[in-house]
Amino acid sequence: MKVPFLDLHTHHRAQRAEFSRAFESVVDLGAFAGGKFVEEFEKDFAPYCHADHAIGVGSGTDALWLALLAFGIGPGDEVITVPNSFIATAEAISFTGAKPVFVDVDPITYNMDPGALESAITERTRAIIPVHLFGQPANMDPILSIARERNLRVIEDSAQAHGAEYDGRRVGSLADAGCFSFYPGKNLGAFGEGGAVVTNDVELRDRIRKLRDHGQSKKYHHGVVGWNSRMDGIQGAVLQIKLRGLDEGNKLRHSHALRYDEAFSGVDGITVPERGPNVGHVYHIYAIQVPQRDEIMRYLNSKEIGCGIHYPVPIHLQEAYRDLGYARGAFPVAERSAERFLSLPMFPELTHSQLDEVIEVVHDGLKSVGD
Repeated sequence: MKVPFLDLHTHHRAQRAEFSRAFESVVDLGAFAGGKFVEEFEKDFAPYCHADHAIGVGSGTDALWLALLAFGIGPGDEVITVPNSFIATAEAISFTGAKPVFVDVDPITYNMDPGALESAITERTRAIIPVHLFGQPANMDPILSIARERNLRVIEDSAQAHGAEYDGRRVGSLADAGCFSFYPGKNLGAFGEGGAVVTNDVELRDRIRKLRDHGQSKKYHHGVVGWNSRMDGIQGAVLQIKLRGLDEGNKLRHSHALRYDEAFSGVDGITVPERGPNVGHVYHIYAIQVPQRDEIMRYLNSKEIGCGIHYPVPIHLQEAYRDLGYARGAFPVAERSAERFLSLPMFPELTHSQLDEVIEVVHDGLKSVGD
């Protein structure tokens, strides 16, 4: 049986008529760049995240970049983050002119290790960006405590964690700002690119609103140098519809993860993802760790089981960041996980028979590689 890694066709099938009506409304109003549908989504998404404000932007990368700019971060500054994220986390820092500084991750959750922060902070440090990897919130309390002591901003990279909770609070609302991506494959995905910043800070909201729209406070009046990063109306309309089903989708993801856990826990050669205390994981990615990962991946592909690697090369070892001077061995936990992580099919519409097929083929692949 063929099992895709992600099945957006099935995911969208039940709501096609509703999407079509929304598209017609956008066209009828001509609300293509920003406007009514983006504003309505912002009004829905902010309280969903337990935040006061949401600002729709062009992508998750833009969300991080504009949040950093709005906090005044730029050349000469340093921003601490992790090396096992998608490169956009570091790119956003670089495009402000600041320098990304990496710390290793916790060996249980693979999120930022708060114990590594103190030694990375210098007189140039201005902010910390913890990443809620794969849908599991980072250990925010100690991160926030260190930031408060050092007068540092904390910006959550929530691109993979829509609806995830930390001690009963939704990610995005835990720090100074939270940044989301709505890339189509996310738990809350648009029909193209899109992103948002959520915050309780009204001044930050106003600065980002200006920055996303060429620095305008009103049309053709530019108070600051900005950029073109408005969310388009179609994405706002789509996201407003899809937000209503996000919690149910996350519940299904959690159920699928428990099925995988049950099947793989205690199996020699497989390490299942562990959850930190007091967190609500939303399983954007379900990644096991296996030896001989590449061989097992090839076996799964030969059996038409979709799978992936998130992420095969840590950011500090990417050619693009060679100038930072990090060498292999700088962050051993992140580096080892990059060699072992294997992401399995995970989307709400996975059927019981599909889950059973994935589980059987993973077991067979592990046995085949071991023979």
